[in-house]
Amino acid sequence: MRETNLLANPRLFAADVTTIRHGVGTSSGGRNCNTLSVGQVLRGVLRPSYNPLMAGRHLSFLAGIPVDKLTGIGPRASKKLASSGIHNVADLLLHVPRRYLDRSQLFDLAAVPLGEEVTVGGTVLSVVQRRISKGRMMTTATIGDETTVMSAVWFNPYIKIKEGEELLLSGTVERFRGSLQMKSPDIDRLESGESLVTGRVVPVHPSLAGLTPYKLRSTIANALVRSQPIGEVLPEEMLDRLDLMDRATAFQNIHFPSAVEHAASARRRLVFDELFRLELSLALRKHAQQALATGVRHNPGGPTVDTFTAALPYKLTGAQERSITEIQTDMASPNPMHRLLQGEVGSGKTVVAVAALLTAVQSGFQGAVMAPTEVLAEQHYFGTVALLESAGLKPPLITPSGDAGTESLFQSAPDAGVGGVRVALLTGNRAATNFVAGTVRRADIVGWIADGTVDVAVGTHALIQDSLSFANLGLAVVDEQHRFGVYQRVQLRDKADGYVPDLLIMTATPIPRTLAMTLYGDLDVSVLDEMPPGRMPVRTELVPKTDAALSEMHSEVRSAVANGRQVFVVCPLVEDSDKLQAASATAEHQRLSSVFSELSVGLLHGQMRPDDKEVVMAQFKRGQLDVLVATTVIEVGIDIPNAAVMIIEDADRFGLSQLHQLRGRVGRGEHASVCFLVADPSTPEGKRRLAAMVETTDGFELAEMDLSIRGQGTVFGTRQAGAKDLKLADILRDAATLISARREAFAIVADDPSLSGAPAMREELEVFLGEDAEWLVRS
Repeated sequence: MRETNLLANPRLFAADVTTIRHGVGTSSGGRNCNTLSVGQVLRGVLRPSYNPLMAGRHLSFLAGIPVDKLTGIGPRASKKLASSGIHNVADLLLHVPRRYLDRSQLFDLAAVPLGEEVTVGGTVLSVVQRRISKGRMMTTATIGDETTVMSAVWFNPYIKIKEGEELLLSGTVERFRGSLQMKSPDIDRLESGESLVTGRVVPVHPSLAGLTPYKLRSTIANALVRSQPIGEVLPEEMLDRLDLMDRATAFQNIHFPSAVEHAASARRRLVFDELFRLELSLALRKHAQQALATGVRHNPGGPTVDTFTAALPYKLTGAQERSITEIQTDMASPNPMHRLLQGEVGSGKTVVAVAALLTAVQSGFQGAVMAPTEVLAEQHYFGTVALLESAGLKPPLITPSGDAGTESLFQSAPDAGVGGVRVALLTGNRAATNFVAGTVRRADIVGWIADGTVDVAVGTHALIQDSLSFANLGLAVVDEQHRFGVYQRVQLRDKADGYVPDLLIMTATPIPRTLAMTLYGDLDVSVLDEMPPGRMPVRTELVPKTDAALSEMHSEVRSAVANGRQVFVVCPLVEDSDKLQAASATAEHQRLSSVFSELSVGLLHGQMRPDDKEVVMAQFKRGQLDVLVATTVIEVGIDIPNAAVMIIEDADRFGLSQLHQLRGRVGRGEHASVCFLVADPSTPEGKRRLAAMVETTDGFELAEMDLSIRGQGTVFGTRQAGAKDLKLADILRDAATLISARREAFAIVADDPSLSGAPAMREELEVFLGEDAEWLVRS
């Protein structure tokens, strides 16, 4: 039946569920796991009336069927489902169980094994609630069956249990004061008419507003039997080689397995699908970037880069040399470079980036550096200028006379790049150059970038304004990419006319390998995993909020200041409110001004005017302030080599990655440095984070820990379309599947870049990417 007919006749689609028999088996393997059909699992629950309108359809088709076409889903339920992200039949089928109750292994309370994860059932005989420390509520329920009784205990305020209810409890049973007890078990309530002992595996789906668990299972079964067998998109050869279930069997076994091990095989297949779609989108994007775009060929062997590296007062690390070689190899190719350079604070990214910029300049092109904040843009500008001056690449300084414009100013000036490299800074509030004495106008710099006078432009979003153009942009460097959207990156790249410039993305946030494969899977990666010699590690201490511990920390602050060092104090993190964070910083500044009355204490937060922030930072850099109280505005871009003490208040509120970035603000000079983590962590996660900070300064190790503690959903952000929408896959737990999916996806695109031989695969990818599909080519 054609799609239009199906949608035109929703009554046919909404026909009731019946049994579809695919056979019964006991194999737990991947490819041939034919188990109980959905109809067999739910026999007697749903009425037998089958109309195979969706049979053999692909997920892309099912994604076009609104969920309210299913029996029992009216407008109200449909609206509630939509609020949970369930809009269509495909969404519903991908709403998979979070765990399973094996009711075939339901234990009598008297025979339950101790110390093992089990499921037990019984009737609630009594419920007692009482308030304990710090406002927490403890709920104790007495559960009984025909053999004995057991207590179940929960420590939160939202447990609502009534006497007489029949419950299934999943958890670990222990003996407490001679009696059986389960602490914080998961609860499943039996619906009216459901039997306590059913002898089958029952899926426990994440709850959805408006549907009881039983109604949700019935609705999913409705959708599942109406769409079976769901159309396959992967080649049979791939399924055999990777030992993957076919898609129809996988959906059946993920929702209604006859054995828990069958659900594991089904999950593996659906996780592969999810990661395969993601990696396929990255492979297509990378192909579009490299094979379908016209780039520029740079000359990496010129004298400018050699002069620069030879003049450095220190030897490059092996990682820096390797990264420069990788970048120059890319830049020598006619295909556009798309490379990520990652390395911790102090690993030498700036030197590598300047070498890349000089490669572009000596090849007759311009370079651009875009940073997310004015502070970071200025740091790049002054850092680049200082490196060029130390290498003897400072251009002749020109002094304008009167109101001389661009033409008169440069009538006798040397060509750009000869005798030096001309660098300009352009932000929303500041304009500067290294080749003009005195103040320059923004309009002049815009003109010099447009006519090619400026070799390297450094700035913020000001570089992607429509009014600014480049004469011949050959390399775009984007720092701290996670703070930009993909649109800003593309806008900078599009400043080149008729070709695609090379792109180098830099980040000081260490990225685990599996996360890099998802967030930056379309980029080649260079890693600075060595620190330059001579940099002293930062000592990290956990400071409890006791008077004695805080007094000792304050004494160390005074000692550091007496020795000429400076101190950062980062205020507690206030989520989602810059104003509250500013208020917190202001209050802390007042408190510490009293504690350190003999010292000069400054204040910096994001609500201050740009001019005021510049004044404070200038005072701190000049050593006029001993202590700077700040919000996380200092996380990126503050380079004060004299700062040797970092205090992070309520450190357990921060993620590991952010704590590591803040710690990187000290230890940048030759002085011994310390980072104090002030906290009394109350959660296991908070304790793990702070313990990890004390134990290691390895950013990549901490990044792995951070990912495992916080979960991928809080890490992805908006960088990669599709990555943040992973519903099944966990990139740490499923790392092997991710690697396999990436290998298969890139191989398919290499053989068939347009996916013309796999139209169902391409259609599914486009449907799942939605509006982001256009970026397969654009970015």
